[in-house]
Amino acid sequence: MDPITGAPPVVWCAGLTTLDVVHRADARPGPDQKITASRQDVAAGGPAANAAVTAVALGARAVLVSALGSGPVAAAARADLEAHGVLVHDVVGDREADMFPMAVSAVLVDDATGERSVVSPDGALATAPAATRTELETLAREHGLPDAVLLDGHHPAVARAVMTFLASLEPRPRVVLDAGRWRPFFEELLPAADVAALSADFQVPDHDDAVEGVLTLGARAVVVTHGPDPVEWRDTDGAVGTVEVPGATARDTLGAGDAFHGALAAALARGGELGDAVALAARVASTRVAHVGPRGWLEHLEDGW
Repeated sequence: MDPITGAPPVVWCAGLTTLDVVHRADARPGPDQKITASRQDVAAGGPAANAAVTAVALGARAVLVSALGSGPVAAAARADLEAHGVLVHDVVGDREADMFPMAVSAVLVDDATGERSVVSPDGALATAPAATRTELETLAREHGLPDAVLLDGHHPAVARAVMTFLASLEPRPRVVLDAGRWRPFFEELLPAADVAALSADFQVPDHDDAVEGVLTLGARAVVVTHGPDPVEWRDTDGAVGTVEVPGATARDTLGAGDAFHGALAAALARGGELGDAVALAARVASTRVAHVGPRGWLEHLEDGW
């Protein structure tokens, strides 16, 4: 919340939206086998979309810049996002909207461990167009200039357009890069990243140490998650830190990383220091994994987070 105006911080999330069809079962099917699920959920997914939902739950105004189209898959995803307070900007033009093939992700969550398995085309079904400068200026005018921006590495044209727009702002918003797994496009994104959030198994080509590699490629700070183990962070000024992750029994790990990144962006949008932002993100991710279903966990976030 802005201490002068009382307005909530603004977070832009640029990247992928999918429709997740989630089944929960007590076993994984073998070859040519069917199993019966104990639960089914359908919700919007994708790193940027889930991060936006989390940011809203933490009191931010979240604008999702993504490619949806107007087909039935997109309609279902959009309805879920808007129901959770996300302001959706679809970069797909009106003439192509009904033809744009938004991805459906098939998700299986193991009832015993909470581990998820995902099959998805992500953003590979079609090339998303770039948002125009006019579109981004309109978003800023109607919903507020972003205080922080999350990029997830999907839809390169969208990310490039957003980065170009950010470069014209003074001061420039803080940029968080969701770097779950290496993509060649990250060589363009890392120089713009104030914080690159890595998973423990993230690797940078031609670099033995992922953290050193990410900093060498231009990121100003790095956060590394290790599942339930402590989160490490480091910046180019030499500051380092470790944050304990609150203990939780894992019931459902789907979207836990997305929740972490959305919380990190929301905390940085409020002007928080990196260590404090990481601590909040760790608490949020721990809450996510402790509850079943893609959205039910949101009601368990504590007031004031």
